Amino acid sequence: MCGIAGRYRFYSPTSQTETQSDIKKMLSVIRHRGPDESGIYLDENVGLGSVRLSIIDISSGQQPMCDSSGEYWIVYNGEIFNYPELRKEIEKKGINLKTNCDTEVVVQMYALYGSACLKHFNGQFAFCIWNPKKKELFLARDRMGIRPLFYWKDRNSFAFCSEIKGLFTLDEIGRSINVKSIAQIFTFWTTISPNTPFENIYELPAGHFMLVKPASIQIEKYWSLDFPISDNLYSGNLNDAVEEFRDLLKDAVRIRLRADVQVAAYLSGGLDSSVITSLIKEIDPGVLNTFSIGFKDKAFDESAYQFEAAKYFNTNHTAFECSSEEIAEQFSNTIWYTEFPILRTAPTPMFLLSKKVREKNIKVVMTGEGSDELLAGYDIFKEAKIRRFWANQPSSTIRPKLLAKLYPYLPNLKDGGNIGAKMFFGYKLNETSDPLYSHLLRWHNTSRIKSFFSDEIVEQLNGYQPVREISEKLPLDFSRWSKLAQSQYLEATIFMSGYLLSSQGDRMAMGNSVEGRYPFLDYRVIEFCSKLPDNFKLNCLNEKFLLKKMSAGKIPDSITKRCKQPYRAPITTTFFSANSPSSISDILSENSINSSHLFNPRKVNSLINKIKVQKHISEVDQMAVTGIVSAQLLHKMFVADRTIFTTDFPLNTRIIKKSRSDDTVLI
Repeated sequence: MCGIAGRYRFYSPTSQTETQSDIKKMLSVIRHRGPDESGIYLDENVGLGSVRLSIIDISSGQQPMCDSSGEYWIVYNGEIFNYPELRKEIEKKGINLKTNCDTEVVVQMYALYGSACLKHFNGQFAFCIWNPKKKELFLARDRMGIRPLFYWKDRNSFAFCSEIKGLFTLDEIGRSINVKSIAQIFTFWTTISPNTPFENIYELPAGHFMLVKPASIQIEKYWSLDFPISDNLYSGNLNDAVEEFRDLLKDAVRIRLRADVQVAAYLSGGLDSSVITSLIKEIDPGVLNTFSIGFKDKAFDESAYQFEAAKYFNTNHTAFECSSEEIAEQFSNTIWYTEFPILRTAPTPMFLLSKKVREKNIKVVMTGEGSDELLAGYDIFKEAKIRRFWANQPSSTIRPKLLAKLYPYLPNLKDGGNIGAKMFFGYKLNETSDPLYSHLLRWHNTSRIKSFFSDEIVEQLNGYQPVREISEKLPLDFSRWSKLAQSQYLEATIFMSGYLLSSQGDRMAMGNSVEGRYPFLDYRVIEFCSKLPDNFKLNCLNEKFLLKKMSAGKIPDSITKRCKQPYRAPITTTFFSANSPSSISDILSENSINSSHLFNPRKVNSLINKIKVQKHISEVDQMAVTGIVSAQLLHKMFVADRTIFTTDFPLNTRIIKKSRSDDTVLI
């Protein structure tokens, strides 16, 4: 795993010394992504750079790297898990590879197949390949967007980096908040790709590649999440599906164990991580290191299940207990790595957990992300089903009670009964024909945070509706999919790709130089699950039905049968306790709020007083205060305070210079 960066000045002659300086500045602020070594390739008006976290072929996998002809040069962040099989395919063509790493396989596959190489890759990646003869950059990102890739462009220049902060080290790139993007985040928890929170900074969307030439920049989709209509669903029975799914998932785990370093696993105490752990132990019965996070606040704690699973699988388990004070202390660090406002404190404990992993000298962890999206595990899928059931008899006093059972931790449902349910879940209850129905309620509740925007932001938004923009970007066959498939698509392509795999996934792990691997997101598993009948996934209100059938007898019964508990972390005690750091109150002060121009200081102050006085704080208010704190921190770090980007570059860097005689010089 690595961090990559590069820039291409299309027309103006630029010295290699100047380009080298630019690349070093970008790499300097993302060196947490690759602390082991670094390298830079320089050509006329082009520079590519990499910082490396050595996992495969540690001795000879240095980047930047070229193909066998020396024509193509690559910088690469990720893992292609089927690289040994692809290597054999390359060697059958009479090509001798110089290394044993997947980086060389990627660049050689591109040399052979061009952009079609992407369909051969099973992995998680973001990379850039330079073709000196065509004066062309080729950039690509994995199918689900597990690995990040950001870029900036103007008429004369192009730059890219694994993280936005790298781009901000370049003097010509301005820094300002994109108000429409903030409105999107305060609706969907993330932006609508390719947008980011900043003006003129974009991400390459998941499942896309990009060709950059002086005269044009072309972006194309090579893969997308798809669901069949009823005639093309999986034709086997449930037992057939269980066996086929088990074989696919086991192979996904097997190839993700490929590494020249130790691979560990997160063990959350839930179904997904327990299944992954059981498969790892089945494939490799040796010692497995597992890690889990618990909370001193027992309302959020799942430690009992974590210890039960660790004992059941006989793993070498490391448990970490997190307090509200620790979350508060590390929250600003979280925003430094997410580069996005967030509406939950949950990413911070994940950052602290990855720190514990790194302290054990482990670089790779296997996790269970993706199962909930593929197999309808989240409560939002059941919620949509219940709301449709309720909408058939909107005056019913019994049907809304199902929602209270679904969300026992929501105080307004617990105390308010049907009144609370109708107030919270009654939004557009009868609009069941809307293709976005499953998510309209969540997006509506989240978007209430926008009531805290300053008058200036409201004026700039001028009535902008993010939900309308989403509806205009739906796939052509979306209306023909089942209601559950529609829900799954929205959850996977927006929430999972934009938030879960980014702010809570890649960024929190790589902040401590740890790579996460996700067997459920093997594209073969994704495509298999998308073809399954709905009742194989959500059987009545029994979520992840197929996975539970598959795991019977393989994991503790208590974990299989336990109610789904969403991963959450404390919010109000984090920001408003006696031990909360002064930086929190500073960022929420009237002066700070006025300085950013993002929020209305009177409304923010009213929210703070409400939280300090009331016993039960609504989900919306908790999201609001987290969003405000994180957006304020984002503005302070990336817009107002430029000194944080002044940094040295302590790594020894391998420099490759392309001379005018076409000879490559290694310095």
